Amino acid sequence: MFETLRNAWKVQETRKKLLFTLFIIIIFRIGSILIPAPFLDAQVLRDWMNANDNNNALSYLNVLSGGSMSRATVFALGVQPFINASIIVQLLTYAIPPLERISKEGEEGRKKIDKISAFVSFGLSIFMAWAYYLTMKKAGAVRYTDGFEGIFAAVVIISVFVTGAMIVVWIGNRINEKGIGNGVSMMIFIGILANFPSNLLTMWNAAWDQPNPYVFVGIFVLLLFVFVIGFIVFMNESERRIPIQYAKRVVGRKQYGGQNTHIPVKVCMSGVMPIIFANAFVSLPMTIAIFFPPNQDGTSWWDKFYTGFSKFFSYRSPVYSIVLFLLIIGFNYFYVSMQYNPVEIANNLRQSNGGIPGIRPGKPTSDYIQRVLSKITLVGAVFLGIIAVIPAILGGVFPLLGNLAFSGTSILIVVSVALETVRTLESQLMMRHHKGFLE
Repeated sequence: MFETLRNAWKVQETRKKLLFTLFIIIIFRIGSILIPAPFLDAQVLRDWMNANDNNNALSYLNVLSGGSMSRATVFALGVQPFINASIIVQLLTYAIPPLERISKEGEEGRKKIDKISAFVSFGLSIFMAWAYYLTMKKAGAVRYTDGFEGIFAAVVIISVFVTGAMIVVWIGNRINEKGIGNGVSMMIFIGILANFPSNLLTMWNAAWDQPNPYVFVGIFVLLLFVFVIGFIVFMNESERRIPIQYAKRVVGRKQYGGQNTHIPVKVCMSGVMPIIFANAFVSLPMTIAIFFPPNQDGTSWWDKFYTGFSKFFSYRSPVYSIVLFLLIIGFNYFYVSMQYNPVEIANNLRQSNGGIPGIRPGKPTSDYIQRVLSKITLVGAVFLGIIAVIPAILGGVFPLLGNLAFSGTSILIVVSVALETVRTLESQLMMRHHKGFLE
């Protein structure tokens, strides 16, 4: 691997792409941790978020943004508006026939879909910036809230966050054009990596304050971390191959077809999308609850209801892990059903004189593909559920490790992006006849 990195560095074009990607990452981190938005007190916001860090959507977004949301920096929203917009447009593509027709127009259709996603992203960034401003105002982190000064401060703060979100998407696209890997994925990758030192510090402090049992727990978590990475890599590379055989055709003196191939079906074809959807849904109740805090006396019916509600939906609750696991399975089936259409695959095979050995063309072929997809989808859903639930269980059993609740999702995203980046660099090195990472 070190030899491959040395060979990649020797290639001038690849070296320029690596340096450009590193330059963009540095700019992104500077805007995420060092440039605060105006008219805000970041320390007040950080204290408020730490006090309300009880498995809500703000905590989840803060993890994906690398902690920039708790710092109230210009890149606080990160790439979340763009990701949400891309998901929404992708879902609408399957629900609205005009969008579906546009998506099938090739390169021109892709450009139109990208423009639609950009407009949706802009609208979502305005909504998220407004909601984020209301959150900071409730936390007491906004310095000016009354009169013209309050209106002016609100407009400036929201504009800064919207502009920051658009800049992050723009620099991510520059990585796509001139750098290595997918730019938006790289932004998430870097943001999540920025949280790992704090997680290690949390385990170190827990082991220092309570050596028994947290020394052994820390060792177990580190070993589990290594095992989970290997397991994720194995599952990401796993696939089910459906054999395909094409009929022979004789045209003049030439023979066409007759070859054997396969349709690869990835075990984790949906990636991290089911986990993202499930975490968003399961954290929504606690996010709403923080805007309706109980009174200080704790004697009213709302105070008692709030206490029980918080325990019920907290990541330390077994109900949280069960609901999260079931939601991941449901969203995984939903997402795969949108990606794969067995009837369309069967029709394409019949039109190209291909078929599955031992399976008749038409409906039997589509039924067979549907059965295979159902089994593979279940395996992938259980895998994603285990990856997401294990850290939550550890956080529930050991309270001092509570901030590990989202670590399963983070590890999955980091490993997936790392594998994608390695494949991109591998393909560029292979074109220049260098020994690659995967050999």
